[in-house]
Amino acid sequence: MDTSRRNIYLVGLMGSGKTTIGRQIARRMGRVFYDSDHEIVNRTGVRIPVIFELEGEAGFRRREAQVIAELAAEAGVIVATGGGAVLNPANREAMKASGWIVYLDVPTQVLLERTRHDTNRPLLQVADPAAKLNILRAERDPLYREIADMVVDGARLNSNGAAMKILAEWERQCALST
Repeated sequence: MDTSRRNIYLVGLMGSGKTTIGRQIARRMGRVFYDSDHEIVNRTGVRIPVIFELEGEAGFRRREAQVIAELAAEAGVIVATGGGAVLNPANREAMKASGWIVYLDVPTQVLLERTRHDTNRPLLQVADPAAKLNILRAERDPLYREIADMVVDGARLNSNGAAMKILAEWERQCALST
């Protein structure tokens, strides 16, 4: 595999640190970083909750699939996906075909702490965000694990430690492929 052309995708539930860790990895590797949710906001000019309000989750997921397909066509970028990107089989296929996938597995309690004041997460604007996160985890965890080339236990590492662990494994994988 030509590792310079392979993308690195970070997947996981909302609040797992995909954007923070993705930026660190991109900076250390000298690569371009994208956050698929930020790309959607930049293209539409509105916040994600507005898209959910006007188009529903289905409308948002259509936009997300378009962005994932376009980013998968790029070469050598680092991408933090939205937490639900794995729900679409076409997204999973595009990511697997074009890159190496890291699942940031973070416990629900940590996710709750990180997202408790964030109004940009429409799926958590419910009476019981912990229950919602547990439902999302039950639905998505098998999909994250199915496509992951690496699973990082986010309960044990800060963002810098996670980025270093991911980069070390990437280097190891690159060495094995040469």
